[in-house]
Amino acid sequence: MSLFKALRRHPITDRQRALTHRIAALVLAHPDERLLADLPMLRQAAEELPDPPRADLIGVIEWLAATPPPELAETYVGTFDLHRRSCLHLTYYAHGDTRNRGAALLSFSNAYRRAGFLLDEDELPDHLCVVLEFAATVDPVGGTRLLNRYRAGLELLHLALRDADSLYTGAVTAINATLPPKTDRIDDKVARLVAQGPPVEEVGLAPFPPPETRSVHS
Repeated sequence: MSLFKALRRHPITDRQRALTHRIAALVLAHPDERLLADLPMLRQAAEELPDPPRADLIGVIEWLAATPPPELAETYVGTFDLHRRSCLHLTYYAHGDTRNRGAALLSFSNAYRRAGFLLDEDELPDHLCVVLEFAATVDPVGGTRLLNRYRAGLELLHLALRDADSLYTGAVTAINATLPPKTDRIDDKVARLVAQGPPVEEVGLAPFPPPETRSVHS
């Protein structure tokens, strides 16, 4: 079944999917003053969603609102910046720091370019917040296609966050709730990556920058 047909049959509407992606993009970004100030608005918006993903997003929002900013910043860095197992760069899970990752990054950049979506110079195109912003505000089908293409990476991120008892788990659970059901092929790929880890380049290659925080478009 094509992605377009799968989305037409999905219980979540296009508007609800876009809203979920927009909220998830914001709560998965670095918890700066602007995000914290916007939390009441985000909670109100999340109330409009069905379950799932409503409760998952509200859980993250309430935790962000109740946690002191220095603790949030420390938690964010410790969760996403210091551990590649829970990085926010989708192509890393499938390709590691190899030449194949360069081609995968180019596929994201080309999709953005065709839609007129410009990245900041310090952004890598496979950062989950960037992909979600693209899907929410520019090209819903194209952005969802990228998320679904790298669904195994999303599943690995979800597993890592769940195993760490991270409150960010709910944001990824909410994203997965907007996508078509997993297939056996995705489950097999996840199992293989869990067992083997990302591939490693065997010959000389300047490594890609390590996963780090990337801002999303306003």
